[in-house]
Amino acid sequence: MGEFEEHTGDAAPRGNGTDGRHLVAVLALPGFPPFELGIPSRVFGSAVDDDGEELYEVVVCTADGAPVPSDSGFTLQPAAGPEALAAADTVIVPPTHAMPELAAGGPLPSAVAEAIAGIRPGTRLVSICSGSYVLAAAGLLDDRPATTHWNLAEEFRRAYPRVRIDEDVLFVDDGDVLTSAGVSAGVDLCLHLIRRDHGVAVTNRAARMCVVPPWRDGGQAQFIDRPVPEPTVATTTATRAWALERLAEPVSLAELAAHARMSLRTFTRRFRDEVGMTPVQWLTAQRLETARHLLESSDLPVDLVAHRSGFGSANSLRQHMRASLGVSPIAYRRTFQPAAPA
Repeated sequence: MGEFEEHTGDAAPRGNGTDGRHLVAVLALPGFPPFELGIPSRVFGSAVDDDGEELYEVVVCTADGAPVPSDSGFTLQPAAGPEALAAADTVIVPPTHAMPELAAGGPLPSAVAEAIAGIRPGTRLVSICSGSYVLAAAGLLDDRPATTHWNLAEEFRRAYPRVRIDEDVLFVDDGDVLTSAGVSAGVDLCLHLIRRDHGVAVTNRAARMCVVPPWRDGGQAQFIDRPVPEPTVATTTATRAWALERLAEPVSLAELAAHARMSLRTFTRRFRDEVGMTPVQWLTAQRLETARHLLESSDLPVDLVAHRSGFGSANSLRQHMRASLGVSPIAYRRTFQPAAPA
């Protein structure tokens, strides 16, 4: 799945916000697009525990505490200055359209460089879309995997040759530094962080409040130069819904194509155009998501989790989880249920 790797065992730094909540500082830079700037507040603000208590505190700040103009005709009055970055558990850098020098590998403005230099070691760093340029210009992506908007990839490579850029994924999780592709991929990455911190149930609640899908794998391809099907062209949407109702059953590619009333070749091509992965990859990903939810939220034996999620055997589930997440089902369960039996 490209450079995507999930670090389920990494505990996120947390506790510097009000009432011990995880503090997320969002750095607003001159020329910011409002939609991307608002993603962290909307997504993390929707993450609550079983009692409805908010799990994150989100603060929008600027590098010097002064107002900054957006790219949409209004100016933002920030809630804080660089002190928020220094106190944060997670720092998120949305894109900016007002720093063209970064496209050529130029230096950060001094105030921005100083603010980023004040971030505590161990703080989780995140970029949305071309916010990756800011992290790269600060030297924080050197020799690391990262992504950005696919349309900027070649320019990015020329400007920052030490960064291992991959434009074929929605986001890259490299542990303490995470980067996402354009616009909606920022939503995917924020939901991924919530899931990494608190599990599937909290993430599903947050996604439901935001009315967005709770999960798109970071390794899923960006939608690059793909034509939108005409409304009269059949899609695979109904077949995907049909398959989701039968995850515990063996479902073959031929059965999926037959349900969609397409040939195998047409179905596979159309599925990949719409979803960004093959039908088999997608089905495996959905089964893994179901298994993760069962491991987090139930005490079912691993072999029963494997059966209900469609893997058939505990050994098959174990192999898929190790390949995708790098952990066994039991180790994964203990991440979210520390007292769970072996």
